[in-house]
Amino acid sequence: MAFRESFRDRAVVIRTYDFGEADRIVVLLTRNNGLVRSVAKGVRRAKSRFGSRLQPFVDVDVQLYPGRNLATITQADTVRYYGSGIIDDFDKYAAGCAILESAERLSYADSDNDPFLFDEVTASFEELQRVDYATVIVDKFILRATDHAGWGLSLFDCAQCQRQGPHRAFHPAVGGAVCNNCRPQGSADVHEETLHLMWLLQHDHMAAAEAMATATFAAQAHRLTSAHLQWHVEQGIKSLKIMEQA
Repeated sequence: MAFRESFRDRAVVIRTYDFGEADRIVVLLTRNNGLVRSVAKGVRRAKSRFGSRLQPFVDVDVQLYPGRNLATITQADTVRYYGSGIIDDFDKYAAGCAILESAERLSYADSDNDPFLFDEVTASFEELQRVDYATVIVDKFILRATDHAGWGLSLFDCAQCQRQGPHRAFHPAVGGAVCNNCRPQGSADVHEETLHLMWLLQHDHMAAAEAMATATFAAQAHRLTSAHLQWHVEQGIKSLKIMEQA
């Protein structure tokens, strides 16, 4: 990190792991400073001042002091807790973990001073608390975040020749929907309403997306969106694989 002075930012916890006897490494997605690897010293002791705040599904206001390899968390205050309605529902919990893991992978393409990714994560947590199909929120996050990163999907016109849709084939390597003339080997046959659902999610038309999100369309959209993300990242997203097995 390029920081030399302590700084304050909003953040969500991506993941944590124990370090030493009482410390904990905390990977944060901050609103204005991208991905920050930090250490919370003494946080595992019973008298820790802010240990319970540094957990997933919490929007925290953190004070950090930069170090050579790790920043040190010196203060953490809860802004909003999103865990209610998520952590006690396996499907929603798995979806929330998939959003966090995807955000970590996508954050490397997200520049500092760009709050988009943080805002999308917290908005996704809020929506997870009330939706029927948790996969729809994961897909919305992935579709919008990858579009913001510069490799979004074409979901109406053919991604290869731009022939006007709707089309009934999809391939992640090509960039989304493909017409019959352009479809490469291995393309998935897809209902045009599934691509319509994905387009609505990509453009944040949640009311319309929820209205048409049947179990069949939601499941197919999730398979295609997951294939799109995992085509572009170097390694698979473990949380998405867990969702597929549930």
